[in-house]
Amino acid sequence: MENQPSPQASIDQARQAYQSEEFAQAAQAYAQAAGIYAGLGDSLMAAEMQNNQSVALLRAKKPQAALAAVQGTDATFAGAGDLRRQGMALANQACALQALKRFPQAIDCFKASGQVLEKAGEGNLRIDVMQLLAVLYLRRFKFYEAILALQSGLAGVKDPTPKQRFMKKILFFRL
Repeated sequence: MENQPSPQASIDQARQAYQSEEFAQAAQAYAQAAGIYAGLGDSLMAAEMQNNQSVALLRAKKPQAALAAVQGTDATFAGAGDLRRQGMALANQACALQALKRFPQAIDCFKASGQVLEKAGEGNLRIDVMQLLAVLYLRRFKFYEAILALQSGLAGVKDPTPKQRFMKKILFFRL
């Protein structure tokens, strides 16, 4: 085998670059790690690294590249039955689509992510996704849909934080 860096070395380099807010460099290191994992036949870790690359590219203000990096990873996770990572991949796609101002597609991805995370029993991740969806609805002046998204997200939280309990009281208040 050639003198190829280990995937962990690339991941460490990516994390360090990300923490230093050198997002383009982090994205490049995550892409390298994805390539190494793909070469090793580990499609799940390759897809995980592509998702990390997508997040770094979004932070680097490169939404088209972020979307390209993350596309298809949800199918990889779905094929493996990994609902948690499938839901997160869909949320990453939604964020990239939102940055590209492709709002209807972003809404669909956020909804799909919420459904998958609900099946996975990931209430806390799901509330984060539903909050992102609600913000998107609010920016599009769809107030009723925003409230429904928040209610839906909060309904799945098993042990709500004080802030979440307060939000539940407000959103589920009957007039």
